[in-house]
Amino acid sequence: MGRVKQDFVFHRDFKKEYPIITHGEGVYLFDDTGKKFLDACSGAVAANLGHGIASIGDAMAEQAKKAAFVHTMRFETKALHELAEKIGIMAPGYLNKVYFTTGGSEANESAMKLARQYHRDAGRPQKHIVIGRWQSYHGNTIGSLSAGGDVKRRHAYTPNLLNYAHVYSPYCHRCPYGREQDDCLTKQNWTCVADIERTILELGPENVSAFIAEAIVGSQQGAVPPPPGYFEKIRELCDRYQIILILDEVMTGFGRTGTHFATEQLGIEPDIITFGKGVSAGYAPLAGMIVHERLIDGLIQNSDGKFIHGYTYSGHPVAVAAGLAALEVYESDNVLENVNEQGNYLVGLLLELKQKHTCISDVRGRGLLIGIELVKDREQDLLFKPSEKAAETINSIAMELGAVFYPGTGSIDSINGEHLIISPPLNVKKTDIDEIVRILDESLSIFKSQLRKDETVEIAK
Repeated sequence: MGRVKQDFVFHRDFKKEYPIITHGEGVYLFDDTGKKFLDACSGAVAANLGHGIASIGDAMAEQAKKAAFVHTMRFETKALHELAEKIGIMAPGYLNKVYFTTGGSEANESAMKLARQYHRDAGRPQKHIVIGRWQSYHGNTIGSLSAGGDVKRRHAYTPNLLNYAHVYSPYCHRCPYGREQDDCLTKQNWTCVADIERTILELGPENVSAFIAEAIVGSQQGAVPPPPGYFEKIRELCDRYQIILILDEVMTGFGRTGTHFATEQLGIEPDIITFGKGVSAGYAPLAGMIVHERLIDGLIQNSDGKFIHGYTYSGHPVAVAAGLAALEVYESDNVLENVNEQGNYLVGLLLELKQKHTCISDVRGRGLLIGIELVKDREQDLLFKPSEKAAETINSIAMELGAVFYPGTGSIDSINGEHLIISPPLNVKKTDIDEIVRILDESLSIFKSQLRKDETVEIAK
């Protein structure tokens, strides 16, 4: 067959046409027609410092000139040690050994494999099952997809997935267990926690290796934070049954929620924190895991000091240099203070928008990871049909107006539930927040108008 188009890209969606981005400046991206887009979602909540920061690009180029690649099975670099030290100091408690990968999927895969090896070599060879949560996302490799609860991504690969278990996350706005948050807090009787213990006991504690959860549920539910005390109870369960607690901070790490790691807000110390995205602010593929010294002691004592695992590009010098330079910008720009200030301002404006638009049923999140739940009518609690593609349509309208958000669907039960994530770069300015909310306001109004026209046509038929 001859070629139909002179286009050799394997696109994410072959039925879509994508703007060609030529460059970025601050919170804006520019395409080859000159149109600019306010990056109101930091790409995929990754471009945490915006675009066009010369110091990060310069640091990468300088490292590439010195040594662009070394294999960490044989060599290490000074930059590797410097970045690991910075991250280890930032991490809470005794989490102080850093293993680098190129993406969050690899980071979570590494964490689950480490948990398995740790148990096996400590004389608990049956411990192999990972418990994850529905409506969660931990990556697209087979292992991380198996642990995650993104049903839409899982379905196509069901025969290939590992036999991992799942429970529901505490989505208190629409509790899957039919409970009220105030009742749970008052009685300290959490069905979502009891379900985890029930699952552990049904599987047999001797078979359960790890429990993995996002600190704040990101793309699958739209920035849903846990209720107070939830993770403290999870920590108790994991201690009781010798289960490794993996906290996925790929989206929330490096200041996104107003602290270095969201873990600092949860009152616990996990066994492993996975990270990605923000560590290099999207300037290079970089991620990894921060490991508690207890697990490291286990490797030294029981595994001859070796983790049976590795990637070609683990600790890639140029990517690590990007991470070092990005952390320097976080510090010099006092990003944490800005996240808290602008996050509070953004939430205030969104709550005002909620009063204006009955299609917003909830505003939630932490710092500059904010989600809004979308419904057809808040007063009647009427949901959009999945076929209406509300979040995706609103985002498409916003892109026409010059801003891009992070749409999601299936947040309630994997089929129903629409949301948008608003997660601009962490150095965003107040005027940028005003523009984000202005475009969102206009997009919601246009969408509502289109919906009325469609409904009128449907009635006429």
